[in-house]
Amino acid sequence: MERYVAFDIGDKRIGVAVSDPFNTYALPSFTYVRKGFEADVAECVKIAREKCATAIVCGLPLNFDGTESVQTVKTRRFIEALTAAAGIPVLCEDERFTTRLAHETLISEGMRREKRKHFVDALAAANILDGFLSRKK
Repeated sequence: MERYVAFDIGDKRIGVAVSDPFNTYALPSFTYVRKGFEADVAECVKIAREKCATAIVCGLPLNFDGTESVQTVKTRRFIEALTAAAGIPVLCEDERFTTRLAHETLISEGMRREKRKHFVDALAAANILDGFLSRKK
C-alpha cells in the first residue's frame, strides 16, 4: 500500500502533509521550524518514517512562467540530500500558487495573520500533495 508524505520546503519552515490511507486526498499535518540543513534533512527522513511513507513528494518552487529561481536551486539542493538519506523515492511537484491558495483559504476562514503563519506551510504541503495525487489518478 502506497503512502505519501509531502514537504513544502521554505527557508524558515517546512510544511508537512500526508495522504489519506486510500491516496485520494492530502491531510495537512504540521509545520516544522528549520534548525539547520543536516538537521532538517534528518528530521524530514524521520517524519517520513513515522508516517510510514513509501514515497516523499516535495514542492518545487518555480517562477510564474515555469523558469527556475534562486529558491528552486536551494530546494533542489535540499531534495538531493533528502533523496540520498531517505531510502525511498523523492518526487518533485510544481508548487506554483499552493502557498497563495493556502493563504486565501485561511483568510476566507477568518484566521488572523499572526495565526496563519503557523498553518499556511502545512496547508501548502497539502495543496502540493493534492496536485500530485490528482495527476496520479
